[in-house]
Amino acid sequence: MESNTSLNEHEKVNILMVDDQPAKLLSYETILSELGENLIKAGSGREALGQLLKTDVALVLMDVSMPELDGFELAEIIRQHPRYQKTAVIFISAVHLTDLDRLKGYKHGAVDYISVPVIPELLRAKVSVFAELYRKTRQLERLNSELERRVAERTEELERRVTELARLNTALQSSNQELDAFTYIASHDLKEPLRNIANLGQFLLEDSALQLNEQSEDRVRSIQRLCQRLDGFLNALLEYSRIGRAEATQTRVNLDEVVQDSLELVAPPPQVVVHVQRPLGMVWGNDIQLTQVFANLVGNGLKYTDQATPRVEIGVQAAEQNGLLVYSVRDNGIGIAPEHQEAIFQIFKRLHPRDAFGGGRGVGLTIVKKIIERHGGRIWVESQPGAGTTFFFTLTSAPKEDQEK
Repeated sequence: MESNTSLNEHEKVNILMVDDQPAKLLSYETILSELGENLIKAGSGREALGQLLKTDVALVLMDVSMPELDGFELAEIIRQHPRYQKTAVIFISAVHLTDLDRLKGYKHGAVDYISVPVIPELLRAKVSVFAELYRKTRQLERLNSELERRVAERTEELERRVTELARLNTALQSSNQELDAFTYIASHDLKEPLRNIANLGQFLLEDSALQLNEQSEDRVRSIQRLCQRLDGFLNALLEYSRIGRAEATQTRVNLDEVVQDSLELVAPPPQVVVHVQRPLGMVWGNDIQLTQVFANLVGNGLKYTDQATPRVEIGVQAAEQNGLLVYSVRDNGIGIAPEHQEAIFQIFKRLHPRDAFGGGRGVGLTIVKKIIERHGGRIWVESQPGAGTTFFFTLTSAPKEDQEK
C-alpha cells in the first residue's frame, strides 16, 4: 500500500541517554554509535524531561542513582505523560539491585536492566531490539492511519453511490409505473375507436356492396384486417401492462402442478412428446403467472419447429446460490441464431414473417421475461439454428421443510 507519509524501514529513531556522569554518557555514545540512531544526552533528570518535551523518543537509557531525580522517579514522571506511556525504559545500575528494587522499577515503567560494568555487545543488542520495535510500531501506526483514512474515503464514496443508486431506483420504479399506467390507458382507450372503424367498414360493405367496385371492396377489407391486427397488438399491450401493474401475491407453489396446468392450456397434439423431470420442487411465486411462463415456453417450442415429432423437455438444473433454482424448457425446433437471442425478449419483435409458423404477436417472451424478473429471477437462452432451443430461468426455492410437506 502506498502512503502519503514516507515510511523508511531504516529511519533513525531518537534514543535518550540520561546520566549525571559525562564519562558514562560518552561511553554509552561510543558503544551505541554503530547502530546509526540519533543519540541524545542528558546530564540530569530535569534536562531529560526538557528533551522529552520537545523530542519524540523511542528509548530512554538512564542511570538509577542520580541527584535530584533518581531513575525510578524520572521513569514515573515519564509514564504519566500520554505520549510516553509505552516508551521503553532501560535502567543502568552500578549497585546490586534486590528483587524488590527491580519490581519497583518495573512498576514505574522499566522494561529491562543492565548492570555495571556494561558489556557493549549486550547494551547494543538490547537497545537495537527496542529501537527496531519502536520503528516497526510507528510504521504500523502510520499504515493503520492511512488504511483508516482510505477506508473512510471508500465508505463515504460507497454511501454516496448507494444513496444515488437508491434515488435512481426510486425514479426508475416511478417511471416504470407511470409507463405501465400510460400503456394500459392508451391501449384501453384506443380499442373503442378501433372497434368503431372496423364496424364502419363492415357497414360500408353491407350498405354499399353493389356500389363498390372490386378494388374499393378489397381496400375496405384491408382496413378491417389492419384493425384486427392492431386490436391484437393492443390486447398484447394490455396483457403486458397488466403484468407490470399487478401486485401478484407470492406463496409456496408446487411446480409439478403448475406445469400440468400449463400443458392443459397448451393442449399438445398426440404426435408431440413432452417429458417432465419430476419432482420439479416447491418455489416462491404466483401460480397463475408461472403457469403463463411454462405455457408460453412450451407453446413456442411446439410452434417453431419443422420436426415430424416435436419434443419438449422440462427440467430442473443444479441449484444456484442464494436459494435460487435453475429450470429449463428444451425443444427440438428450428433454433435461434446467436445474434437474435437478445432481441427475442423485445416486445413485438418477431424473427419470421407475420404469418409464418402460425403467426403471433411477438409479446409472449417479453411477458415471460417480465414475470421471471418480478419473481426475482433471470432468464436466458442457448440455441443454434437447426439444433433446438433451451430457455433457462431461475426461481427462488421454498425452504426445505416446505418441500417435504
